[in-house]
Parts: sequence; C-alpha cells; structure tokens
Amino acid sequence: MSLDARPLAIAIMGPTASGKTAFALEVAERFGGDIVSVDSALVYRGLDIGAAKPTRDEQARVPHHLLDMRDPWQAYSAAEFAHDARRAMDGIAARGRLPVLAGGTGLYFRALLDGLAEMPAADAALRADIAAQAQDRGWPALHAELAQVDPVAAARIHATDPQRIQRALEVFRLTGTPISQWQQEARGARLPYRVLKLVLAPEDRTVLHARIARRFDLMLEQGFLDEVRRLRALPGLQAVAAPLDLPAVRAVGYRQAWEYLDGRGDAADFRERAIAATRQLAKRQLTWLRGELDARWFDPATGRARLDRALALFLPAS
Repeated sequence: MSLDARPLAIAIMGPTASGKTAFALEVAERFGGDIVSVDSALVYRGLDIGAAKPTRDEQARVPHHLLDMRDPWQAYSAAEFAHDARRAMDGIAARGRLPVLAGGTGLYFRALLDGLAEMPAADAALRADIAAQAQDRGWPALHAELAQVDPVAAARIHATDPQRIQRALEVFRLTGTPISQWQQEARGARLPYRVLKLVLAPEDRTVLHARIARRFDLMLEQGFLDEVRRLRALPGLQAVAAPLDLPAVRAVGYRQAWEYLDGRGDAADFRERAIAATRQLAKRQLTWLRGELDARWFDPATGRARLDRALALFLPAS
C-alpha cells in the first residue's frame, strides 16, 4: 500500500463567533503555519470591525492570506477565491509551512476543496435585464420565480441574496438548465492536499447566541458604526445605484448598519436586527457544515483535549 504523499493542510470551520480566529492563530503558531482566510467578508478592504478581521497585531503574529483583496464595490467570485487560495497554499507549502484554512464561508470551502462545476460565462446584458426586473419587482419576487424553475437552488438561496438569485436565473435563462443541475455535474479536480477538517461549534446553541451578542456589542464599542460611515463616504460606493445589493454591504451587520444610518429604526432596533441576522447566518453555516461528513466536530469549551489529539494524530511530530 502506497503512502499518501500529498502535503498537509488544516481546515478550521465553524459558525460565526465560534472562536475560529483564535484557534487558527494558535495552530499556526504551534505548527509553523500561515493562515488562509476563507471568509467572503474579509476579502473586502474597509470591512474590519464588523467582519471581525484579524487585527494588525494578529496579522503580525502569523502571515495571513486573502485579506483585503477587493474594494467593497468590486465583485469577487468563489472561483476567483479558489484560484487565489490554491496559489497561496502552494506558496505556503513550498516554504515548508502548514496552510491553515480558517473561516465560515461554505461556498468558498467547497470551491477550494472540491472544485466547481464548469458554468456558463456571465452575460452582461442578461444580468442587467435581471437587475432591472429586480428594481421593478423586488428580489423576493425573482426568488419566487427561481423557485418555479429551480426549487433545489431556491431552497439553498435566501430571498435576500440578490447576487446568487441573479446568477441562478441567468444560468437558467441562458441554457434552460437549472443551476442546481449544473452543480451536480462532475466538478473540477479536487485539491491535491490531505486536509484535516475541524469544526468548532458549541454544543449548546444558547452559548453561541450569547457569544454573538457579546461580540456585536464589542464591535459597537470599537466603532463599527463609524466604520460604516466611512464606507458610505467612499466615492466608489457613492457611485453605486443600489449599494445594498453589493455582496460587501450585504455582509451580516453591515446591511443593518447601512439601513440604520439611512434612518430605519432606532439604535436598539438596529442592534436587535443585526444580532438576529448573525444568528441566522450561524444557523445556515451549521446546516452546511452538517453536510461535511468527513469533518470532525468539537465544542471549543469542552473538547480541547480531543482537538489536541486530532492534531497530534494528523501532523507529524516536530
């Protein structure tokens, strides 16, 4: 039987506010690794406090990759992420260091670890037409249309996720084939690394909810609303007709802050809506993670000994 000679990598997954950042830093420092961010908010410049981006001190402790890749009005696809992350991992491994993948964006993990099915190229005219329809009818109406032609995709895509609704409708209108069927086709080559998938998730959901609330209150103390005010003042964002449709602005917390600064509700209502949205994000992340059958789950408060054993069994002794 031949030995598996693929280079090693660690994937630290979990819902928001589960402690992934702190654990990734510890693992990287302990085993000589670089951290590759797997987070769709951290790719954007200026999304710092509200996205819980690693601080300058944390970035100085361990090299980080795939932070601040785009301005908040620019697009960044899962395919682009997979390409950039693979290049970062190859560079890390070539230097004899351990790639430590850390984040909570399931689509990014899937694109990197499993590859993406070949999809039809984007059609600018069709996208503009769908956006115009959304302006007239609203994205929930287009989500309902998607549910008629592709119920599988509609069940996975939230009615307030215009980017994915638009892409799903675009693919169907271009090809007559649902995007969910395209996604079931053979994917590209899998990542040539041996990856240990670790999920950090409190067993008691109320513990996670309390962590989410505490973290959001700390973000407010750190100046989250001032951060959003600075974003709103950027000429690149002011030039966007519908900024709330941008993936960066739709990031959890940012959308609610943007709406609050637009005059929706009071401070207490804003806090409640932002925390509720973060809890919903955590719920979606946990649902996706349950489908990762080869991942090992640990409660960060009670499973530390098991975590250490898993790492010791996977990584060669130094």
